[in-house]
Amino acid sequence: MANWYVINTRPKKEFQVERLFAEGGFTYYNPVYRVENRTRPFFPGYGFLAFDFPAQYQMVKYTRGVKRVVGNREGPIPIPAEVIQELKAREVGGLIELEKYGLEPQVGDEIEVAEGALKGLRGLFQRELGDRERVLILMSYVSYQGQLMIEKKKLKKVQP
Repeated sequence: MANWYVINTRPKKEFQVERLFAEGGFTYYNPVYRVENRTRPFFPGYGFLAFDFPAQYQMVKYTRGVKRVVGNREGPIPIPAEVIQELKAREVGGLIELEKYGLEPQVGDEIEVAEGALKGLRGLFQRELGDRERVLILMSYVSYQGQLMIEKKKLKKVQP
């Protein structure tokens, strides 16, 4: 019976190891995220592999790019399948979605600008604009009321 195990790869070999295991018919999971238009491993130097221990252990251990199977003196330590399910549940379009500033604000929420030149300004989340990257917020200060268009990733929801 196959269990999930953590595989430690050689530096920058995560994608090569993933390809080799896929070609060998194994179930391999390498969670990734996107930063600056580049896809990167969520856990650099590590991946998750489902295999049958001890029957397939030697084949796994000696696959090109594998440094070791994480474990102790008794052998590799299996991880619960729920761990893989929880990671996959965070994916959107095959990429791990990072919540940089906590929960994503919704229309009507009080928000605060968390980065950039306007850091610290507060307002009300008014609406999302077409590409879902930018939002419109309503700013109210003393006798001034205005609207601001800003990238959604620069906002955080104000906690009550």
